[in-house]
Amino acid sequence: MKLYKIKVNGKTYKVELEAIEDNGAPAAAAPAPVAAPKAEEKKAAPAPKEASGKGEQVLSPIQGTVVGVKVKVGDAVKKGTVLFIVEAMKLENEVVSPFEGTVTEVLVEKGANVASKQALAVIG
Repeated sequence: MKLYKIKVNGKTYKVELEAIEDNGAPAAAAPAPVAAPKAEEKKAAPAPKEASGKGEQVLSPIQGTVVGVKVKVGDAVKKGTVLFIVEAMKLENEVVSPFEGTVTEVLVEKGANVASKQALAVIG
């Protein structure tokens, strides 16, 4: 048996370990690591644009990936119109317009990763 001292979260513990098999033979060498096959590289999503500050911003309610952009600059939208589809945890969530107006800026593209409370579009 061997006695070891272990410190966990600032508290010291004494632990005794017993070897289950000790035949005096040297330990077998660990197998060499095998390189994992390269996964197909994803195309980098474009960086989100910054809002100009003119109009009301539509914010993402959740963190996720934009899988659908349903509007373009110049589109007139009413309250409740679906603007974007954001996927999070394999669920698609509709981002709807909280007010009426005209889309003056679209700040994200399909495939972009967005954070919670990130501006997606500006409606003037």
